[in-house]
Amino acid sequence: MCKDRKPAVRIVCFMCIVTVIAAATNQFCNESVLSVCRSNIGLTRIPKDLSPDIEDLDVSQNDISELQASDLSFLSRLKVLRVSYNRIQQLDLSVFKFNHDLEYLDLSHNQLQRISCYALVSCKHLDLSFNDFDALPICEEFGNLTQLSFLGLSARKLQQLDLLPIAHLHLSYILLELGGYYVKENGRESLQILNTKTLHLVFHPDTLFFVQVNISVNTLGCLQLTNIKLNDKNCDVFIEFLSELTRGPTLLNVTLYHIETTWKCLVSIFQFLWPQPWPKPVEYLNIYNLTIIEDIQKENFTYSKTTLKALTIEHVKNRVFILSQTVLYRVFSEMNIVMLTISDTPFIHMLCPQAPSTFKFLNFTRNVFTDRIFQKCSTLVRLETLIPQKNGLKDLYKVGLMTKDMPSLEILDVSWNSLESDGLEGNCLWVESIVMLDLSSNMLTDSVFSCLPPRVKVLDLHKNRIQSIPKGVMQLESLQELNVAFNSLADLPGCGTFSSLSVLILDHNMVSHPSADFFQSCQKIRSLKAGNNPFQCTCELREFIKNIGQVPRGVVEDWPDSYKCDYPESYKGTPLKDFHPSQLSCNTVLLIVTVGATMLLLAVTMTLLCIYLDSPWYLRMLPWYVRMVFQWTQTRRRARNLPLEELQRPLQFHAFISYSEHDSAWVKNELVPNLEKEDVRICLHERNFVPGRSIVENIVNCIEKSYKSIFVLSPNFVQSEWCHYELYFAHHNLFHAGSDNLILILLEPIQQ
Repeated sequence: MCKDRKPAVRIVCFMCIVTVIAAATNQFCNESVLSVCRSNIGLTRIPKDLSPDIEDLDVSQNDISELQASDLSFLSRLKVLRVSYNRIQQLDLSVFKFNHDLEYLDLSHNQLQRISCYALVSCKHLDLSFNDFDALPICEEFGNLTQLSFLGLSARKLQQLDLLPIAHLHLSYILLELGGYYVKENGRESLQILNTKTLHLVFHPDTLFFVQVNISVNTLGCLQLTNIKLNDKNCDVFIEFLSELTRGPTLLNVTLYHIETTWKCLVSIFQFLWPQPWPKPVEYLNIYNLTIIEDIQKENFTYSKTTLKALTIEHVKNRVFILSQTVLYRVFSEMNIVMLTISDTPFIHMLCPQAPSTFKFLNFTRNVFTDRIFQKCSTLVRLETLIPQKNGLKDLYKVGLMTKDMPSLEILDVSWNSLESDGLEGNCLWVESIVMLDLSSNMLTDSVFSCLPPRVKVLDLHKNRIQSIPKGVMQLESLQELNVAFNSLADLPGCGTFSSLSVLILDHNMVSHPSADFFQSCQKIRSLKAGNNPFQCTCELREFIKNIGQVPRGVVEDWPDSYKCDYPESYKGTPLKDFHPSQLSCNTVLLIVTVGATMLLLAVTMTLLCIYLDSPWYLRMLPWYVRMVFQWTQTRRRARNLPLEELQRPLQFHAFISYSEHDSAWVKNELVPNLEKEDVRICLHERNFVPGRSIVENIVNCIEKSYKSIFVLSPNFVQSEWCHYELYFAHHNLFHAGSDNLILILLEPIQQ
């Protein structure tokens, strides 16, 4: 209802949906220390076991037939009482005389026929609607309700001065339920409502509209009518009724809920509200739950100058199955208004206006539009916002082509369609004025980055099929906000292509090793949301975690709660802020120097011990050690000639896989699932390395405990030092064991 972004529209819309929001809120029954819910449990009386401190009590949807002072007198702090949907037939409002703080009283949907009045001086919300009153239940005491803002009433008949006792009050909302209203044929009644900002009239849902009442309202800003059933015969009755209500100079908003009408009558209602010459200041017309019956024929419509700015139609049922689509769509396409919303309808198309249009805002959410919409349409020259989300759009190229002749277009929302970008080669045509583009919840891939408006500032691509952001994409120098959440990205994108990027949303992707230089590349970033990714807690992640600690607080959103280790298994669930690997285990050079120094120190120590403990004796023992080595070598040589069954010994794994972390997506999504599907036991460093052991020791153990060693070769593999170590130990094991335990997979070509 408030799809436009104008403050004035939002204010008027707020005024008109207060009751809808309140009704929706009342559907929930929440309990707290000061709030108690006893709804829908078969109560016949107010419970006696309630705390005297409660402020909010809900006993709706029960079988309560009466209220007595003793039921409520001990609830001295009560502010909110909901007793709707019960069986109360008569009520003395003095039962609330001990509830001095009572502000909200809902007695709607009961069987009330009579009430005895009492001044509830603190009351702000009093709802007596949907009851069985014959006349409006207004008495002199209501004139003392100076804080009253909302008043809900029911009646079968109306008299002009029924509301005289509250004429001096300035109400925000009056709900008048006339479901049982009856008047003699050709009879006419009148009612002076005086002061209210919003008037909501509810009629019987199954009866043709016949109400003939002159209702006079001062200061009325919003009019709501619910349950309107029309045909060509009673259409004039409704329009006459509407004419009395729309005479006021302050009425800006008219909303019709649940209206069943013929096409001819609907066009007549539009035509009634259109002309400007007579005093109808209505600027916003909203229709929700519209059902069109009988037939749709061409109707004459005069698009004269009008004060109407916006038309909203949502939830349309069309019971006419044979019709001219042109007749239907042409009425809307030629409207000389600023904002048009047609949502949740069976409409399959919308015509291009025949002349330059006044439309600035078009919302066509949840229809059945195709890629044909507005192709070669050059009359939407003032259009600033276009929202065809949740339709049947498929071709991103045609979407761009659609905008080519819309020179004022700034906001385009084509989310929740079936858009694809495969096959595009960067020759997309977009109007350059677009600054906000929503392409979320489609089927777009990496190639979408070669088909984007050049000056877009806010780009939403979440929930697509993007695996990477290509380095050779077009320069989007104006891009400030990028949302690529819920895709399959393996790393944080740099800002070389997006030089103005300040907001990046990247949560729920496949980022395991975010680039350590991200913050150096993206120095303008002021908001990063990258949580809920499968972070692999290895040494490579230390620098990224360190950089997070150096950026201003609040830049990395949801830190640290949404940033947790996913691999290896021993660290799974550990917050990144608590991952602190030792310097020795992460620095290969330092590790080698430390091991070398230790070995040298050990050798020097042993030499000194030998000299100190009689080295000649050790020299004499040297031939014996030589013979032992010779015998071990001979034993290994004889082992090669043993039968196969004697050489086979149970190992823990079938294969150990060595790969670069940059190739992890292919290994985890393709190689490992296909091998494990055949019951092959796989050894992976992220889940099988033993915490506490050095990396070298873990590598040797995994190779020796596996029948085979699989190496996934790629340029990334060649550049990894740890991959070199794994290959070295596997080679050593190959020559040592004399077996063919190496399997090499060339994932990507490697330069000579």
